[in-house]
Amino acid sequence: MDRRKFIKNSSLASSLFFVPSFVKAFSDVITSKTGYKRLVIIQLSGGNDGLNTLIPFRNDVYYKARPTIGIKKENLINLNNELGLHSSLLPLKKLYDQGYVSIINNVGYPNPNRSHFRATDIWQTASHSNQYLQSGWIGRYLDNFNQNPYAAIEIDESLSLALKGEVQNGMAVKSPNTLYKTTQDPYLKKVVEHYEESHLSEHNLGYLYKTMIDTENSAKYIFETSKTVTPSQNYPNNGFSKQLRTTAQFINSGLKTRVFYASLNGFDTHVNQMNVHKRHLKTYADGIDAFVKDLQSKNTFNDTLILTFSEFGRRVKQNRGNGTDHGSANTLFIIGGNLKKPGVYNEMGSLEDLDDNGDVKFEIDFRNVYATVLKQWLHVEDNVVLNQSFNQLDFI
Repeated sequence: MDRRKFIKNSSLASSLFFVPSFVKAFSDVITSKTGYKRLVIIQLSGGNDGLNTLIPFRNDVYYKARPTIGIKKENLINLNNELGLHSSLLPLKKLYDQGYVSIINNVGYPNPNRSHFRATDIWQTASHSNQYLQSGWIGRYLDNFNQNPYAAIEIDESLSLALKGEVQNGMAVKSPNTLYKTTQDPYLKKVVEHYEESHLSEHNLGYLYKTMIDTENSAKYIFETSKTVTPSQNYPNNGFSKQLRTTAQFINSGLKTRVFYASLNGFDTHVNQMNVHKRHLKTYADGIDAFVKDLQSKNTFNDTLILTFSEFGRRVKQNRGNGTDHGSANTLFIIGGNLKKPGVYNEMGSLEDLDDNGDVKFEIDFRNVYATVLKQWLHVEDNVVLNQSFNQLDFI
């Protein structure tokens, strides 16, 4: 078995030990809190209903297609004469008014897939709909441009495909304290301490030893660095906000991490959508509000870009369960202090000229967004990561 297959089949694949090697000396660590650009990716898992997030309240077709779940004008937050935000997104509207939000409409890709698993894979790997990749776009960024083992961190117990490269992986860290304590387990420390040089030269066994050694060093650095700051905000008491709280702690402490990945589940709203969707959007907006304020308190917000996406949108027409079924093109949020084009980036797609499945047609390939972030924010060659060139957008 070659090393790549061994890694993929190992039980360590989704454990805290599944991290890349080559931990750099602590003296090389960049500890400055400002001037070090970071990307925070948030996935709204399940397929967020973009049409009930950004609402075309002047469009009669919208209300005809959604007689019971359409958001009435008096119940939304006006952005302009045509569009409004869901009332749960009031904190986002405040950021929008300060020029910190860019809303990109009709984001998707050709021949869209409406399976949660496959659509998520496509977004996480940046593949074509008929292409199957084993590495994620952030993983390939690590492979090519950043050999730091903690350059990409997912705030979870397991690692998404987005952060898995061919030779380099991000880290899954739900709690820096728990990660550190786990690596201090007496049994594991004995395993790390008792090895021979011959072990390190063995193909798979050597990889395991090196990985465990690197993990212990990484866990110590992450724990000791992040504990130097405490949150300046009171975060809501839910799992999503805890992810953002940990992310802010990492950023504000000066941890040398380029990319963070968080997620909020529950957006698969086939039945009785109204209350469920309202609750999840509030969870998202309240968490973002505390997160941005936390970063602003330490002057790290302007060096942070937040990208929020969902694997697909929902069907224009509501279903019989007062919900919506899987769609395709969707709305995407970019949040940051250095936006070139804040506000509504492009017009919402036609609700009359739909595709054969009754979905809004896509206008902007999601990989255009990725390419722009890679080139303009992370300052790397986007075509190397995405395996081809995509047009740059103008939001940063």
